[in-house]
Amino acid sequence: MLAVLLTALLALVSAPRTQAVWLGRLDPQQLLGPWYVLAVASGEKGFALEKATKNIEGVVVTLTSENHLRMLSSRHRLESCDVNVAELLRQKPGWAFENPSLGVLDYRVLGTNFRDYAIVFTQLEFKDEAFSTVELYSRTDLASPEAMHRFARWSKGLGFLSQQRAVLQQDLTCAHKAFRVSRLSEHHPRPTAQSLAAGARHAAPCPQDSGCSSK
Repeated sequence: MLAVLLTALLALVSAPRTQAVWLGRLDPQQLLGPWYVLAVASGEKGFALEKATKNIEGVVVTLTSENHLRMLSSRHRLESCDVNVAELLRQKPGWAFENPSLGVLDYRVLGTNFRDYAIVFTQLEFKDEAFSTVELYSRTDLASPEAMHRFARWSKGLGFLSQQRAVLQQDLTCAHKAFRVSRLSEHHPRPTAQSLAAGARHAAPCPQDSGCSSK
């Protein structure tokens, strides 16, 4: 399955007028910082049934001294919002990442304008399921027309059906959990699961000039 998807990725990149920027060709510093996840295409079981209830999610990306990506994310799951941290190891050559022990076989940027959005591809494999996702990362909670166009192009090109694609609901509560926990853990780069849970529950309101609200 992974080989088929990578073949499709290569075909899209080679297509005329496709302006794709692979993570292997971009400075990963441009991916760092907080992102809203505004749209998702997913082959996960049950996604089509749950997508109407999914709210905007949050991801904060940092780079470790070993050039690993550290992903702090808040993901909307049914009636909950889960905050997790994962460290992804760099594949060589290039700037694609993985952590098979966590079920992440491939993580890479498909396209970006180097300013306010990125289209991110992830291949996942858990004990009872293997699937891929394409996500629209945005620096703001409203996607630009260009960003939505690129997301639609990549997700359709990779074979995701309409029922496997969703623009997430405009509720920022879950997304802001990741941003709050990130600020609280700035001086603790390897927080425990207990501290993450506590931070998500008791985080202070967002400062007025932070770009994050306390919705």
